Amino acid sequence: MNIGNSDNTNNQSSHQSNVSTPRPSAESAAREGQGGGSAMKSLAKDTAIYGLSSIVGRFLNYLLVPLYTNVISAESGGYGAVTNLYAYVALILAILTFGMETTFFRFANKEGEKSDTVFSTSMLMVGGLSVLFFVLVTIFIGPIGEALRYPNHHAYILLMAGCVAQDGIQAIPFCHLRFQRRPMKFMMLKMMFICLNIGLNLIWFLWLKETDVYYVFLLNLICTSIITLMFVPDLLRVHWSFDVKLLRRMFSYSWPILVLSTAAILNQAFDKMVFPMVYDKGDAQQQLGIYGACVKIAMIMAMITQAFRYAYEPLVFSIAKNKDSKQTYALGMKYFLIFTLLAFLCVMGYMDVLKHVIGPGYREGLRVVPIVMAAEIMMGISMNLSFWYKLIDKTIYGAWLALVGCAVLVLVNVIFVPQYGYMACAWGGVAGYGTTMLLSYFIGQKKNPIQYPMLSMGVYVLITAIFFTIMQLLPEKWPTWSRLGINTLLIFAFIGHIIYHDLPMKNLPVVGKYFKK
Repeated sequence: MNIGNSDNTNNQSSHQSNVSTPRPSAESAAREGQGGGSAMKSLAKDTAIYGLSSIVGRFLNYLLVPLYTNVISAESGGYGAVTNLYAYVALILAILTFGMETTFFRFANKEGEKSDTVFSTSMLMVGGLSVLFFVLVTIFIGPIGEALRYPNHHAYILLMAGCVAQDGIQAIPFCHLRFQRRPMKFMMLKMMFICLNIGLNLIWFLWLKETDVYYVFLLNLICTSIITLMFVPDLLRVHWSFDVKLLRRMFSYSWPILVLSTAAILNQAFDKMVFPMVYDKGDAQQQLGIYGACVKIAMIMAMITQAFRYAYEPLVFSIAKNKDSKQTYALGMKYFLIFTLLAFLCVMGYMDVLKHVIGPGYREGLRVVPIVMAAEIMMGISMNLSFWYKLIDKTIYGAWLALVGCAVLVLVNVIFVPQYGYMACAWGGVAGYGTTMLLSYFIGQKKNPIQYPMLSMGVYVLITAIFFTIMQLLPEKWPTWSRLGINTLLIFAFIGHIIYHDLPMKNLPVVGKYFKK
């Protein structure tokens, strides 16, 4: 809106039969001897499926960006309101889920724990918090509207509160689908939401000619409610139980993750929340709308990171006891960096095309795209580095690291946004994520060292920097087709380097046999 062994086999199998059709879990795959090579194949497969739901879904959702930015003018500030409230949604959802997604994976496959009890306890806790949140917002809607500077638009807040409450309720069931390694159903539900949302928005804004941002929030609530109902059959088959002692142990593990998640969301959303409060030049909502629209183009990096995380997180815990687990972690980091850098070059190389995703009134903010994408890469690297403290049950380190990074971001925004506007927001993300990334790496190498292929990874970063600089130096007066042609050659050169050094053709299925001779 993100494990143990032996005795848990029966627990997991029972859990799956209660909730849904049994599937082999990440843990069972690990017990069957899944090593570094096969683990990476499993990671690639699941990432591809999760990526289809995330990347294709987000790509389809991009249809709403040109729709909104052409129907809702930048001067009206309407898209700024959407950007602002969605930022709060992300923060609230992180609080409501209370770090229970990662905690669920840790405890569901832990020796001596019953996975069905872990699921129902997590679900009841998160679901209860979500319902309580919506009730409190309804009761205190007046003061909340004043505090958020929407005194005449309480409906916006109530509709979004309904969405985020249901997102909280859905979080653990979606997490459970990942635990069961059922990426197809996960993908189906995610895609269903996207398709419903796009379809209804097209009807309302194109056919019915509506222009009020109220309908952005209303249609979101309708689609979210439908997805919630899709989980009802599975939830009715659960043998519900609530283990207070288990919850206490889960809390001791999850509260640092809550701090970490909150800080991570603040890194992503604080600029959009605070912007109207610190930018006092009279057009704060307009400027925020421009920034929010242009950031959408950079969000392909967030899609890749999210897809990778969905597949990688269960795998990390399931292979933790394997002898070659650290080698797998190192490879995972390398391939994550390679393909995010490739995505960066693709976005920047085809900016002449991608800029048409947003309306003409918003394109002055496109200069933030490479900066935001760089920040997202740093965030993804931090995510990969974060597993060292999760694996040794020292999640408190993650909390402190995230808080330090968040503090840096907050300072950059508060100090520089009044003078430099949304450019300070973009650079604040780089400063915050960069700080967290560096601290996590150096501390992690002392606490749980992993030999990352730093030289090889550094070469990829250097090549990306050189190719990006060439792309930026191409004269604007040149024909668009010529710039796109040169950029395409650079991208193919980068892909060629990947194939030659890290993805030999002889190792590829089907076509590989032709390169082994």
